[in-house]
Amino acid sequence: MSTVAFLEIDHLCKDYGPVEVLKDIDLSIEQGGFLVLVGPSGCGKSTLLYTIAGLESVTRGEIRIDGRSVNDLAPSKRDIAMVFQSYALYPSMSVAENIGFGMEMRGVPKAERQRAIAEVAKTLQIGHLLSRRPAQLSGGQRQRVAMGRALVRDPKLFLFDEPLSNLDAKLRIEMRTEIKRLHQSLGTTIVYVTHDQIEAMTLATRIAVLKDGVLQQFGTPAQIYDDPANLFVADFMGSPPMNLIPVTVQADGAGPSLVVERATGGPATVPAGRAEGLEARAGGEAILGIRPEAITEVPADGMADGAAVVACQIEVVEPAGADTYVITHLGGKEVVARTSPDCRVRAGETLPLAFRMDKAVFFDPATHDRIAD
Repeated sequence: MSTVAFLEIDHLCKDYGPVEVLKDIDLSIEQGGFLVLVGPSGCGKSTLLYTIAGLESVTRGEIRIDGRSVNDLAPSKRDIAMVFQSYALYPSMSVAENIGFGMEMRGVPKAERQRAIAEVAKTLQIGHLLSRRPAQLSGGQRQRVAMGRALVRDPKLFLFDEPLSNLDAKLRIEMRTEIKRLHQSLGTTIVYVTHDQIEAMTLATRIAVLKDGVLQQFGTPAQIYDDPANLFVADFMGSPPMNLIPVTVQADGAGPSLVVERATGGPATVPAGRAEGLEARAGGEAILGIRPEAITEVPADGMADGAAVVACQIEVVEPAGADTYVITHLGGKEVVARTSPDCRVRAGETLPLAFRMDKAVFFDPATHDRIAD
């Protein structure tokens, strides 16, 4: 059964004079979905959020919320609520007054306001803070108050503009969990801007990756991570990022194989696996994309199906608790493998590494686009 789009962005363009900031953006999200707009600074993600909010006008294209075009509607008429990076709390008001201020301005009766404030405070676990002023709160508490001010309005659409970027790393993880829990319990529709791809992967039901005002890929977190559309998405999403290794394609009766240069020991040849799209490129170049977790030490209980072994000289060993990352060079590029915590290799030693070629993807070195499987 197909889902009905709740927020639709249709061929959206935004120009500032001769500068195109958003270029023909097409995407949609279902009701109750969590759409994350992600990309590097200056990619246009905040501008896209502001056009949805009505804080920026649209040059061309259309935005529809719940089937209604909102291009010409003022922000106050769009039935949205926005949570900003800077919290934007009134310092002279208590937490309760900050949360209820918008309702007071709309003439909501006091008893109804107090009920709504108490309910939202309970949801966000800030009931004990209602009498405090913003200056008496931590960063995470202030962000909860800002979220409460949005939640109390019960809008059709919530917009978050990098809400966690001012928090320290530990608090950012905690708040990320809180936002996910809140979305799961309330079933709200959210559009969320971040430059942090870990936030995008953990929060989203759909991710839109932008670069230079162009939508690079739109899909589920699994699609973005496992099947990146181009080199930019492959390199941007993931920590550590996907290994991108230049290879030469050769073909024989057994199907295409890859020749990859090693720092020592001469070139290695590995089967390309399921990549039928490489057969037409025999004698030419390609870029092998493979995640660090798809490169491991050879397991004691035998190789997984579709794995190929390459003996690699290890340059750096990085113990990371649950994993050990080892770094080598292939095709002139640094390559990271994710091995087990008890992998005992040392820098300078040669270690056979198992490459899960069934997890590999391939890109065109000229266009940077994905080569179809």
